[in-house]
Amino acid sequence: MAWYSQTWSWFEGEWLEGNPGIMGPRTHATWLASSVFDGARCFDGVMPDLDLHLGRVNRSAEGLGLKATMTVEAMTALAGEGVRKFAPGTALYIKPMYWAEADGLSTIMGDPETTKFCLCLFAAPMGDPGKGFSLTKGAYRRPTLETMPTDSKAGCLYPNNARILAEAKGRGFDNALVLDMLGNVAETGTSNIFLAKDGVVRTPVPNGTFLNGITRQRTIGLLRQDGVTVEETSLTYEDFLRADEIFSTGNYSKVMPIWKIDDRELPQGPLFRRARALYMDFAHARKG
Repeated sequence: MAWYSQTWSWFEGEWLEGNPGIMGPRTHATWLASSVFDGARCFDGVMPDLDLHLGRVNRSAEGLGLKATMTVEAMTALAGEGVRKFAPGTALYIKPMYWAEADGLSTIMGDPETTKFCLCLFAAPMGDPGKGFSLTKGAYRRPTLETMPTDSKAGCLYPNNARILAEAKGRGFDNALVLDMLGNVAETGTSNIFLAKDGVVRTPVPNGTFLNGITRQRTIGLLRQDGVTVEETSLTYEDFLRADEIFSTGNYSKVMPIWKIDDRELPQGPLFRRARALYMDFAHARKG
């Protein structure tokens, strides 16, 4: 049995089922990491902010020196085709990808004229908001734009996230709060992060060390429209230790609660519930 869930990928004009071999040992991205991706969701018949995710993958490609070869409109049409290959109601992850196939002016640089595109859709259940996850302080930090392409959703960034998660899980936690180089909280190992204190929602201000997530931006806007004060500001780990509530936003599971930080358990509070309800109402309003 395959280790992956049901999967369909569009590559070079055709739909391929499963996990096809689309890169080789000489493919630049295979050994020198010239790849970017993005992720959108399909659930309950809706694909919220799909266009924003598809637009971002094109910007990520350009940020990594690749050539964005697909329009948002063309990718949107392909996503619709792909969704119809699954049983109705299947929760899906929608992953557009670009990478360099060949070397450029040197082996280290990829040739943008050889950029390849793939759109991959696979079955992936949505996260359970009744469970949430636990947090501790991450053992490693987020890089800066001067050291890594932090303004792109680039594959080369994720080994750092993986070692952060592995270290935290080794200590019995689900995830970790990751600090930037100045010691302020940036995000978790997988998502953007929010706290609530005394009725005010606060979240780390984008400072170039983490992606200003599409679900993050949408949640901030929805809360503010609903009359909630949301502040984007510098936050320390101690601010999170003192929070009334903590919740995260990300494409994979949308808005999720944190039930524990270090040895302190947290309630699933009213501002988390409000944020999730507002987001889901927004998403379902676009059905059909």
